[in-house]
Amino acid sequence: MKQPLVDDTEDVSLDFGNEEELALRKAKIRHPLATFFHLFFRVSAIVTYLLCDWFSKSFVACFVTILLLLSFDFWSVKNVTGRLLVGLRWWNQIDEDGKSHWVFEAKKVSTSIAASTEVEARIFWLGLIICPVIWTVFFFSTLFSLKLKWLALVIAGISLQAANLYGYIHCKLGGKKSISKVTSRFLSQQMFQRERQEEIEGMDVLKDMEIHNH
Repeated sequence: MKQPLVDDTEDVSLDFGNEEELALRKAKIRHPLATFFHLFFRVSAIVTYLLCDWFSKSFVACFVTILLLLSFDFWSVKNVTGRLLVGLRWWNQIDEDGKSHWVFEAKKVSTSIAASTEVEARIFWLGLIICPVIWTVFFFSTLFSLKLKWLALVIAGISLQAANLYGYIHCKLGGKKSISKVTSRFLSQQMFQRERQEEIEGMDVLKDMEIHNH
């Protein structure tokens, strides 16, 4: 007597919708180049400051090299790495009346993307906080050792890196404007100005027609 065949198979639900989310979570560092340069310039400036006397006896060459590294770090962190790694951005803009305004933005991100960029955010904030502390230590060591020729450079390092730290903390805690809102506001202003210009041009055409008719 033939035994009935036993179906050992079972239904398996395939959720293709979560593949993208799983891929994002597996990618711990989604922006490796930005992460590298977030630390490269500031760490290079510190290492150069500590070891420059061993490689060069020229104070001017060391001063210029470290200042360039600090400037590159300030620009890259302010304009690139903050936006890519943590979705934050800050800048200064001047309105039509000539008044200066500081703008702090925080981009809204989904839960899946936030989970995948946790490592990047940790690297970003650690580098942003630790390096100004190190330059502050350099400031006191410069004072106590009476190496006053380095004082201006150390103050520049503290100022540039503390400015980024203050800006991004303000974005994180007090920034209420998202990038999408600012973009939409900018587009609406452009459309309003264009419509206004068209109205003015239309009125000028009507005036010209009236003058010709008379």
